[in-house]
Amino acid sequence: MKNPANRIWRDTRDYVMITLAMLSYCIGWSVFLLPNSITTGGVAGISSILEWSPLHIPAQVSYFFINACLLIVALKILGWKFCVKTIYAVAVLTTSLALIRDWALSLHLLHDEPFMAAIIGAVFCGSGVGLGLAFNGSTGGTDIVAAIINKYRDISLGRIILICDVVIISSSYLVLKDWERVIYGYVVLYVTAFCIDQVVNSMRRSVQFFIISDHYEEIGRRINMDPHRGCTVIDAHGFYSGKEVKMLFVLAKRRESAKIFELINEIDPSAFVSQSAVIGVYGEGFDRFKVKHRAPKPIQ
Repeated sequence: MKNPANRIWRDTRDYVMITLAMLSYCIGWSVFLLPNSITTGGVAGISSILEWSPLHIPAQVSYFFINACLLIVALKILGWKFCVKTIYAVAVLTTSLALIRDWALSLHLLHDEPFMAAIIGAVFCGSGVGLGLAFNGSTGGTDIVAAIINKYRDISLGRIILICDVVIISSSYLVLKDWERVIYGYVVLYVTAFCIDQVVNSMRRSVQFFIISDHYEEIGRRINMDPHRGCTVIDAHGFYSGKEVKMLFVLAKRRESAKIFELINEIDPSAFVSQSAVIGVYGEGFDRFKVKHRAPKPIQ
């Protein structure tokens, strides 16, 4: 049975990190991209185009209403838990954008250096999107589409968003009438996708430990208690010493490595420990299997 205190802590952590992620995205979009007439992908790109168009619809207004429609569609597929955090993320981004737009426009940062504005803005936006996705939220828009596909297929989130956003950035030419700005938009798209993958993959990175110690039982119990990881005891035989030994096999998140090393050093400083990175870990406490479900062939 799951500990309610741990669930509350995880939810609180998620909302705090989603807030920081949306502030990062807001800075990138409103401080570096919008004032320099550089578009981005997704709903943010559509909102930028609508603001620059003869309609002059404020970006935060169109961003909110388009995402509201997408969330209604996604509610059934992604589940209420994901949508609640995404609704929260959209609300934080819309509010922060409305509050700092006037201040951001008065800064005129990198007004004569649009390429640097595109790079820095993309880093802020990509880091924000990646951080939000890593903590079960998103900025909405094409992130919702990416999350739906990633739920069933093991496809790079950045690649999905990249494919979805090319048409949006290309269409900005209809308003800006400047291919140079469109190219800067492609730069934003590429850097954003790269940052998303880097942030998401770094948050999900896992490691494996092989631990040989005479105090393996105590080490295993401590690892079970905190960081709440399972241990497998393997019977081994020392070739040089000829002794029968017990070896612990542990899979954990990379961020938990320091804690595991700490408790091993506390219990048995002379333990033999091997740590290595793994490409992917699937199962309870890690990622879910993402396989293509094929329909059964009809019996001839």
